Amino acid sequence: MLMPLLHARYAHTNLTAEDWEALAAFYERVFGCEPVLPQRDYHDQALTSEGNARQRGIHMRLPGHGPEGPTLEIFGYDPLSNRARTAPNRPGFGHIAFEVDDVAAARAVVVAEGGSALGEVASHTTALGRTVTWAYVADPECNVIELQQWG
Repeated sequence: MLMPLLHARYAHTNLTAEDWEALAAFYERVFGCEPVLPQRDYHDQALTSEGNARQRGIHMRLPGHGPEGPTLEIFGYDPLSNRARTAPNRPGFGHIAFEVDDVAAARAVVVAEGGSALGEVASHTTALGRTVTWAYVADPECNVIELQQWG
């Protein structure tokens, strides 16, 4: 193993939202992410390359990693720029993934809660003989989520 140039620990992933409160509620309700208070409210010229902006949002503790685990930072900006639709095969950050007990059931819950399905449920046996089942879905703001189950 190579020695890293920095001593680092993963902290969070940022998700810029059109409606940060509704999106945070979706991740809390569907995946069990827990709000980490306080909510943030920043107003600073250095927040974006376009100058004066307001940034509001919250960190959501990701499930399965305990009280000090990483977070999903869901923030909204004012003003907010337009964006292209996210796709699993677009360069850059593609998706976040949650391990679930039943991919098909989890996919149905995401859709029922305002998300959408992106393709079908698929399975693959790895070179090590383990089976992984997955599906891509999107949250209500079209951010891609992978649901995965290992057998």
